[in-house]
Amino acid sequence: MNKFSRNIDQLKKKFRLSEFLAESIIKSVAFVSFAVIILIFVFVFREAIPIFYSPEEKVIDTEQEFIQETYGEDESTLLLIEKENKKSLEETDYEGEVTFKNLAGKEWQPVSRNPKYGILPLIVGTFKVTMISVLIAAPISILAALFTAVFATKRLKEVLKPAMEVLSGFPSVVIGFFALVAVATFLQNIFGYDFRLNAFVGGVALSLAVIPIIYTVTDDALISVPKFMTEASLALGATKWQTALFVVLPAATPGVFAAILLGVGRAFGETMIVLMATGNASLMSLDIFEPVRTLSATIGAEMAEVVFGDTHYNVLFLIGSILFIFTFALNAVAEFYVRQKLLKRFRGES
Repeated sequence: MNKFSRNIDQLKKKFRLSEFLAESIIKSVAFVSFAVIILIFVFVFREAIPIFYSPEEKVIDTEQEFIQETYGEDESTLLLIEKENKKSLEETDYEGEVTFKNLAGKEWQPVSRNPKYGILPLIVGTFKVTMISVLIAAPISILAALFTAVFATKRLKEVLKPAMEVLSGFPSVVIGFFALVAVATFLQNIFGYDFRLNAFVGGVALSLAVIPIIYTVTDDALISVPKFMTEASLALGATKWQTALFVVLPAATPGVFAAILLGVGRAFGETMIVLMATGNASLMSLDIFEPVRTLSATIGAEMAEVVFGDTHYNVLFLIGSILFIFTFALNAVAEFYVRQKLLKRFRGES
């Protein structure tokens, strides 16, 4: 008996030890993940902040650079060069002179004698492509999820869900290349617009990346609807499609809304697809058939070519900060607010 009790005590100790190790590993991974997110956030904002407080230093550095380049001349020549340098400094808006008016401008020309860092056309282009992609992807994804959750047989569900997961695993560059080579020409032949690569082509290509996300989250929300609601609707004489449209879908509305928000966040931060399929022209226009340039595509195209610590470099990090804040806010709203409303609705709470 004593031997049996000792064995039980040993098993309990082993179980407690394994449980303690599992909890410690999970906590460590969660802490590291949270710390990495915070560090990324701090790094991005730290690199963006200098554009708001260091213009004078950069102008002084530029003057010193002019002086260092002139040597070996007599005093009169040096005075003449100094006057010319001062004149050019007065006439030119140097990269250090980044003001709100400059950032809110309608022109993005970072590499020029008079650099312009107007991010407004980049923001408009990003929202344009994002809205096109979500308007295409959301109805398809929601109806597909509704079919899978309510109408599809068990065998068909086993095929549809893995197929969507495979689509979500496609690399962005592959989708962008497909849009660049095939989709752009096909759509131009149909609609007959002037620019082969434009916001519409980018939105169509981007919808292929957004559909799996909206579909997966919507399907989970629809499956989470309590069975008694569908059974009560069918018992009252409603058909299956009436139950799906007027009972199941409204009950899962918060989850569907969360899925759309996650899809918007995915489309807003996408780089390779929009870089390859939108034409990359920073035009301030609401025409969906004109080329656009997005925030993420600007970072992807220009970050490798800028001078480290330069104003152009800092402005690109400012763009990254805008992307980070927007996507983080969308994900937070979808996760902590909308999903909580969905859970409260299913529990019968107000």
